[in-house]
Amino acid sequence: MTLLQRHLTRQIHLGSVPIGGSAPISIQSMTTTKTSDPQATLEQIEQLHQVGCDIVRIAIPDEQAAGCVKAIVNGSPLPVVADIHFSHVFALQAIEAGVQGLRINPGNIGSPQRVATVAAAARMHRTPIRIGVNAGSLEKEILQRHGHPGAAAMVESALGHVALLELHNFDLIKISLKASDVQTTMDAYRLIAQQVDYPLHLGVTEAGTLAMGTIKSAIGIGGLLSEGIGDTLRVSLTADPVEEVKVGRQILQALGLRREGVNFISCPTCGRVEVDLMTMAAEVEEKLAHIKQPITVAIMGCAVNGPGEAREADYGIAGGRGRGLLMRRGETIGWYEESQLVKALLELINRDMNTK
Repeated sequence: MTLLQRHLTRQIHLGSVPIGGSAPISIQSMTTTKTSDPQATLEQIEQLHQVGCDIVRIAIPDEQAAGCVKAIVNGSPLPVVADIHFSHVFALQAIEAGVQGLRINPGNIGSPQRVATVAAAARMHRTPIRIGVNAGSLEKEILQRHGHPGAAAMVESALGHVALLELHNFDLIKISLKASDVQTTMDAYRLIAQQVDYPLHLGVTEAGTLAMGTIKSAIGIGGLLSEGIGDTLRVSLTADPVEEVKVGRQILQALGLRREGVNFISCPTCGRVEVDLMTMAAEVEEKLAHIKQPITVAIMGCAVNGPGEAREADYGIAGGRGRGLLMRRGETIGWYEESQLVKALLELINRDMNTK
């Protein structure tokens, strides 16, 4: 796949993770635990870390949550972003607690003095701020001017928040412009990419359940990335946040932007298939989830396309009538009965991975 040249942005760092410039596209997610329960939150962060998350966001809705941020930051294997609305006090507490980033819209935290105070603290601690514009919560005056929460209205809101931070000599900024409508989201990012060089955090907000949300995100996020727009992403799903990270990785793998873990190729079922392909593919995908090395595995079900795809993959099986062919990088390993085919494939891959 040929992607357009990447939109060049300035680079910032959230802890050890670079965002923007030529840095790899990073994947983010948000905990669903109560931040006031640090143990549960850290357990979920570890789960996210295990499946390839790069940055994690936690909600700070009240004083109890704000008081637990330091413990979470100290125990987290990932850079932590504090999600704060309206309270400049919580923002200051989070900065002091050592968060690696803030998600806060400066126009929503009150007086200019409060904005100045937060900007000064963030500048002193080198804490980046994400300006997160959501089509569902635009300022009333902007909605009145535009009539509806479209792309132009979202960009105007974002630039207004940017101006408030720039006024106080703060430029460790990244921007998101999220709508639940895919086209609106894409139009907003395209528009702002023409006007700023700040890193862009991609996402289709309130995308829906795992199935529908995956489709919307693949189109919206994947479409923008294919145009060279975007530096970091979050897939927003009504699902376990672990699934958000998995879908994010799959989007990047499909675009060739991340070569990490297993790239699966498996054929759709049809009347030619004479093995239990769906069960085989699901089992292989589940049991290779621990693999970090970039490999391609083909699980094919018939003699038409199967041998060719299996031959081109790092590892592959091509099913026949109750049996199948096992291959490694074009080399035929052997024929196995259907009941032994997946076992032979998994043993071969795990043996190779353990010897590298």
